[in-house]
Amino acid sequence: MLASPGSCGLPLRAMPPRNEDAVRLRKPLERSIRSGHPWIYRDALVPFEAAPGTVVRVHDKTGRYLGRGLAESGPIGVRVFTTHDEALDQDLFMRRIEAAFALRARVVPPATTAFRLLHGEGDRLPGIVCDRYGSFAVLELDGEAVLAWEARLAEWLRKPLAELGVDSLLVRHGRQAHPTQAPHVVAERARTAWGSAAPSELVVLEHGMRLSASLLHGQKTGLFLDHRESRRRVRELSSGLRVLNLYGYTGGFSVAAGLGGAREVITVDSAAPALAHAALSWAQNALDAASHTTRCNDVPELLVELAAQRKRFEFVIADPPNFAPSEQSKTAALESYAVLHRAVLNVLQPGGFYLAASCSSHVSRDDFEATLREGARRSRRIVQVLERWGAPADHPRLIAFPEGDYLKVSLLRAD
Repeated sequence: MLASPGSCGLPLRAMPPRNEDAVRLRKPLERSIRSGHPWIYRDALVPFEAAPGTVVRVHDKTGRYLGRGLAESGPIGVRVFTTHDEALDQDLFMRRIEAAFALRARVVPPATTAFRLLHGEGDRLPGIVCDRYGSFAVLELDGEAVLAWEARLAEWLRKPLAELGVDSLLVRHGRQAHPTQAPHVVAERARTAWGSAAPSELVVLEHGMRLSASLLHGQKTGLFLDHRESRRRVRELSSGLRVLNLYGYTGGFSVAAGLGGAREVITVDSAAPALAHAALSWAQNALDAASHTTRCNDVPELLVELAAQRKRFEFVIADPPNFAPSEQSKTAALESYAVLHRAVLNVLQPGGFYLAASCSSHVSRDDFEATLREGARRSRRIVQVLERWGAPADHPRLIAFPEGDYLKVSLLRAD
């Protein structure tokens, strides 16, 4: 159990501070804000000046109070934390943290030591992500607003994390997108806020599967924790199959397939360091090295090569980089998805499985399904949809914030 707000030495109903700024809407977004949407774009507000991280009160055109949040820089003007007339202070943060941790105690599966504790907007803590990796936690801050609160957040998390058995906290700035064709190993972006320094490699459990994570240099906070249930599904379906894992990064899907009894697994990525990581995770699970091959290749080029060689696979996994990092790139992204699906279906054995994923918040579920239909049409394959899902329950989404429902996964079967 977390400490009660009162144990922090603050009153349970603190009065709002007097040094807050006020901002006013110039667009009719009252319903959206009251429903819980956590972002107010700058162009929807009367021009204002407030340093990022400043607590601001949001009012409608007539001056009625709508909520409190933090002033932000860039296109997002305010990140809304509450629609009640309450202080945005330690008490509020601790209540949100307590509620988030209590949810994880119920929804995280057994034999799993790596999962998301705080999911930003989904836990009504906009811009604040915290992931657990065994006895380490990684706090990732998105946007300048919460950066101004970094020292306070790190200290406020110390006691509740310690009660979970976490004795070290790292801090990273900015959510890095899904790996692209650029190298996966980047300059160190994490530092120790308190506790011991993280090792270069840390082994964690996921449904009993051993995965190697780099908290200092890896993508996201170390692993793509939002694909936990996707990896479980791959493990359940892979027995006896020949599996091709595209954009494989550190090989989580590959290890899942190997533990599920796949007869052969090929991990493909454009970054050699990521493939070395995948080989390490494979060995840590005592899997037969002869059953796993790594290929350092550009995925589209390799798929053309495999098709020309008439190579076929019974299970293909494609979780590509974020093809649509902005709304302006969406049209090109949809075409890229369709091209990828066609190329995958050209190497998929009749009756084979295809796990297709999109991590772009700018591509809706309907958009992604349309690219699957187009890819099937171009490859002249009849395709069944077996299942659809997104991120697991430790990545909650607000119903009023569809932008937070970024991950789309479809499990398909070709004729």
